[in-house]
Amino acid sequence: MAQAFDLTVNQFIHTLTNVNTILDKAAAHADHRKFDSNNYVGLRLAPDMLPFAKQIQIACDSAKGIVRLSGQEVPKHEDTEQTLAELKERVKKTIGVLQALKRESFEGWEKKEINLNFPKGKKLPAGEWVPQMVLPNFYFHVSMAYAILRSAGVELGKSDFLGNVKFQDQ
Repeated sequence: MAQAFDLTVNQFIHTLTNVNTILDKAAAHADHRKFDSNNYVGLRLAPDMLPFAKQIQIACDSAKGIVRLSGQEVPKHEDTEQTLAELKERVKKTIGVLQALKRESFEGWEKKEINLNFPKGKKLPAGEWVPQMVLPNFYFHVSMAYAILRSAGVELGKSDFLGNVKFQDQ
């Protein structure tokens, strides 16, 4: 059963593609307003929340984490991005990691145990890890990045978040 592949890999690629479009809109907004687009990188919704750059980094790391279900080692990307262009490159690298995954490598995924980095020393069956940790964490950080840009005045809408949905006639 490769259901996890469809629910994660394909959706992560779709959403991360949308994230890069959102990053382009942020850069265009800054250009139009005549300020440095890299000012977005350190913005936060609240003083005790992580900044924009960290939201993107964690979203990418969450998406890459699904590599564990294929039995491969998760690629490590250092959190060094300080510009929108560097964040965009990180998103592209993450999409590349996901595109390299093969559906058949996810066979038997539901029988795997996942050792967690957070909380340390804990584990979850993969069938619980995907819906309880991976998906919510990924979408939380993408949503926070979106909200930070919206609060900074970047003109974004739900369609930017959802991207190209292939609707069908009823």
